[in-house]
Amino acid sequence: MSHSSTTTATAGRTAPGGRRSSAPRAMTRSAALVLVVAIAAVLFVLDQVTKHWAEANLETDSARPLLGELLQLRLLYNSGAAWGMGSGITPVVTILQLAIAAGVVVFAIRAVRSPWYAVTLGLILGGALGNIHDRLLRAPGPFRGWVVDFLVLPHWPVFNVADMGVVSGAILLVLLSILGLPTAPAPDEPARETPAGERR
Repeated sequence: MSHSSTTTATAGRTAPGGRRSSAPRAMTRSAALVLVVAIAAVLFVLDQVTKHWAEANLETDSARPLLGELLQLRLLYNSGAAWGMGSGITPVVTILQLAIAAGVVVFAIRAVRSPWYAVTLGLILGGALGNIHDRLLRAPGPFRGWVVDFLVLPHWPVFNVADMGVVSGAILLVLLSILGLPTAPAPDEPARETPAGERR
């Protein structure tokens, strides 16, 4: 291969002057975990703050318009999962949520080096922890606690900020999989220059 061919082959990976191009690169394990934890923490705090606000300002027997009929506010204590499913097996629902949170953490540690996947897992983890907090620490007791919901959409179960995080993260996860983006992008290879006139 001639020098000109080598230059063409490495174009797009190395910018003029020997600098790397701006193509996405893999994060370090520590950086990916920091991003996951930071997003999860912000979402968890936001979820708990809005739940406390809902309990202090909303009623269970009446809806308050927020965006007209599109989005309303109404306090609801949910002992089950979505659409009220699993209301009689709350401890099982709680254990399932704990298992999901643990699986997210293990997956993040072992496989995720992509910022997109780190954001996705942060949303799922933060949402899961927000509802797990309610299951473990709210009445009527540990593993049987009722989750605070207060956001109402037409023809949709009442939900909260934690649910928004989980659903958004799940949608992003599906999109990333469809687009074929890897959980750990390959690191850029260092540029190798071939002296003029040398063939490879």
